[in-house]
Amino acid sequence: MKIVFYTAGGTIDKIYFDNKNAYEVGSSTLDEILKEGNITFEYKNKLILQKDSLDLNDEDRDLIYRTVKAESNRLIVLTHGTDTMVKTAQKLQTIKNKVIVLTGSMSPARFKSSDALFNIACAVTAVQTLRDGVYIAMNGKIFTPDKIRKNVPKSIFEEI
Repeated sequence: MKIVFYTAGGTIDKIYFDNKNAYEVGSSTLDEILKEGNITFEYKNKLILQKDSLDLNDEDRDLIYRTVKAESNRLIVLTHGTDTMVKTAQKLQTIKNKVIVLTGSMSPARFKSSDALFNIACAVTAVQTLRDGVYIAMNGKIFTPDKIRKNVPKSIFEEI
């Protein structure tokens, strides 16, 4: 069973530059995370965007939509920034005959205390076990795009 991972950027791939005192979206850490996880399934990692989700616009979401829809593989995990993840998931809901799971993290995957590894692991399990549809895997839970929100003060996603 092959899983195709798409990267759209977000905090999960951010890098901290001491001399700039700011975070910037860097290259995907997904291959490193999967290697460290000693995975045994076949996968492919593809890049769509490298943007903070607050910088995503309708054209970017259209690109994500077209790319995911055109993907021949049925099982898709999309790493995405958490601020507009729900909006992108809602856009993808009209795609049929695929299991699409979005995930991300509240802190960069390069940080030891990041939730990235756990969220990716949850997304991998979800994409292999759920029926066709669009889901969000965050904080150890699986959500549907129409029943979720990001609770910024608590740094979690929750059902609404």
